[in-house]
Amino acid sequence: MGLKEQLMADYKTAMKEHDVTTKETVNLVRAAIKQREVDQKVVLEDDADIIPIIKKQLKMRRDALADFERAGRTDLLDGYNKEIEVLERYLPEELSEEAVLAAIEKIADEEGIERNMKSMGVMMKTVMSKLRGQADGSLISKMVREYLSK
Repeated sequence: MGLKEQLMADYKTAMKEHDVTTKETVNLVRAAIKQREVDQKVVLEDDADIIPIIKKQLKMRRDALADFERAGRTDLLDGYNKEIEVLERYLPEELSEEAVLAAIEKIADEEGIERNMKSMGVMMKTVMSKLRGQADGSLISKMVREYLSK
């Protein structure tokens, strides 16, 4: 079952079980997917196309958490934390720092990329294309910098 079908099934289950947080969170993700389909005039069936939409929703909530903490809005923190938990269920396990570093070393060897900071752009482009959806971009950037600066 693909992510799109899983989201629909979970939405129905949440409705039956009166799980308001899951229902609303899944519904917002489904709406974001539908909006992307309408905007781009395509049908998103591949999980690789849906994962970035879920990650964007997750990032929006994590950014809001920091704002709520600064504003002292603890009443909103719990709800957003629950929504984050719901969204994380749909994302694949991300690579660890060690796994990303190993992948970077392997890619550099395969592509023959020199180990200096001048290679940052080429390295980032290559690594991001190969690790798409498997690791966070900021983590990849940090690890590429670390690898190239050694």
